[in-house]
Amino acid sequence: MSEGAGRMSTVTERDEVIHEFGALLGAAALLERIAGRELERRCGIRHAVFEVLLRLSAAAPECPDMGGLAGELILTSGGMTRLVDRMQEAGLVRRRAHEGDRRRHLVELTDAGRAKLDEAMRVHAETLREHFAGPLTEDERRALVTTLHTLRTTARKELGTLR
Repeated sequence: MSEGAGRMSTVTERDEVIHEFGALLGAAALLERIAGRELERRCGIRHAVFEVLLRLSAAAPECPDMGGLAGELILTSGGMTRLVDRMQEAGLVRRRAHEGDRRRHLVELTDAGRAKLDEAMRVHAETLREHFAGPLTEDERRALVTTLHTLRTTARKELGTLR
């Protein structure tokens, strides 16, 4: 085999990997759009609001601060402030000053926020059952989840702690 032929198979192999990764990202992006559309249509909240509600419910009994939430959601502090402002206006969360540091604000769910999260969890689960789990056999889904866990674990090792 000539040297040029060897390089050609390497380029083709790389192209396959690029296309495979693109298929993964494309599927994830479309599924996320479907999930976000259903949350907005059926619950009246954006996906980012759902993410905040989830994190606040998981943080109980400790209230996270605005900076911690922004870091988890990969938002700027200004973006997080605007999002929490809208959520507070909707009665989903309340903010309070941190006892030891007046510059920090803690965020907690209200009863209305808990009710909205329960509603959104039902809608989100239905959406995922239909559009994520539905098209796959149980074996395909199990293999996919195992593979995704492997990829996440190796990526996490490469990146280390993200905070």
